[in-house]
Amino acid sequence: MFIDTHCAGAILHGMASVVLTHSAQDELDAMEFVSHSRVVKLLERLSQWPNVSGAKPLRGNLAGRYRLRTGDYRVQFYLTGEVVTVERIGHRDGFYDD
Repeated sequence: MFIDTHCAGAILHGMASVVLTHSAQDELDAMEFVSHSRVVKLLERLSQWPNVSGAKPLRGNLAGRYRLRTGDYRVQFYLTGEVVTVERIGHRDGFYDD
């Protein structure tokens, strides 16, 4: 697996490619060190899609998207073929309120 930082956000290549949107990259960059490290580990796990435990499909207006959690933080993503696109990263408080 390697990280490519030449696009919107970091791309991890494994069984699937993990792409971060600009806003997800900004949210990740703004995190404190410990939370940042935990989320990066989740992103590394996502590169092994579909062999990822703990991914929950979302419902309602977020149908077609999934979330993973680590502590109080959530990672929201969707799939397009072999590409996992992370569109939001944030604290659980108000994470789904938009």
